[in-house]
Amino acid sequence: MANQNLLGLESKIDELLKAYRKLEQENRLLSAEREAWKTERAKLIKQNELARSRVEAMIERLKTMEAPDV
Repeated sequence: MANQNLLGLESKIDELLKAYRKLEQENRLLSAEREAWKTERAKLIKQNELARSRVEAMIERLKTMEAPDV
C-alpha cells in the first residue's frame, strides 16, 4: 500500500514538473514577445514624433506663404 502511495506521489510530482517546465517556457516566450512589442512601440513613437514635426514645419511654411508681404 505504501509503495502504491509513493508511485502515485511520484506520478503527481512528474506532472507538476512538466507543468512547471511548460509554464517556464511560456514565460520566456511572453517575456521575449513583450520586449519585441516595447521595441516596436518605441519605434512607432519616434516615427510619430518625426511625422508631427514635419507636419508642423509644413504648417509654418504655409502660414509664411499666406502672410501678406509687408
